[in-house]
Amino acid sequence: MQKRLIAIALVLPALIMIVLFFIVPLFASVVGAFDVGGVLGLGNFTKSFELYSGDMIFTVVIVTVSTALIGLLSIAIGGYLTLGENPRAVAILRWLYRWPMFIPFIVVGQVMRTFLAKNGLMNNILVSLGLLTPLQTIGFLDWRGIVIAFVWKQTPFVTLLVAGAMASLDRSTIEAARNLGASRLRILIEIVLPQIATTLMVGLILSFVTMMSVLSVPLMINAQSPTMLTADIAFRINAHGDYGVANALGLISLILTAGAALIYLRHSVKERS
Repeated sequence: MQKRLIAIALVLPALIMIVLFFIVPLFASVVGAFDVGGVLGLGNFTKSFELYSGDMIFTVVIVTVSTALIGLLSIAIGGYLTLGENPRAVAILRWLYRWPMFIPFIVVGQVMRTFLAKNGLMNNILVSLGLLTPLQTIGFLDWRGIVIAFVWKQTPFVTLLVAGAMASLDRSTIEAARNLGASRLRILIEIVLPQIATTLMVGLILSFVTMMSVLSVPLMINAQSPTMLTADIAFRINAHGDYGVANALGLISLILTAGAALIYLRHSVKERS
């Protein structure tokens, strides 16, 4: 009995934090999404779809494209770290690719805003190298900038998971394939990738959820419409004080995110069965 009380006492602070800062706000947001002038209804959702249906599609497309690019780059980097034959290049890449992982999204937004602007660092470098003239420069402070920022920020996280999973594989199958003359690309696609698919999917789902919740990047890079739902939520609260529509948009974002998680759960159940 005493041990049980000690265990409950140890768990209780964390449980209280989860209830106060996650469960209660979630419940309040769900209730607020259906509260239309003190009456329960779907008016907030109707208004959300009327005003922001384009932004919903934009958000899903941006996050999906970013997730796909993150997956491709993570496989490429992790594959080279596992199968690369140049020790110096592998060491440099292993040291270099992790840096964006330690940078907050708000800093990423500012960095990309400075780097991708029409008169930003990227175009200034291209002009100084003679590859472009000042009149030929274009800015990427639109959907492309959001994708670049998301991919740059989240690729190291997924790569860390993927490279770790690849490093833990049995090397005998890889060496056997090499002895039979298989190329590194074929080994990566046909031998390595199927064995780390679950880890890759976990990393991509976590990245998808993270990108769906980011506010600073779309606000700082893509101020025009269409924009992402997080920016719309902030706009409804700050400009209109409309918490009902903001809660409805948040619940829609939660459903979209849950859809991605459901795909992973169905895949896991199918794999186990």
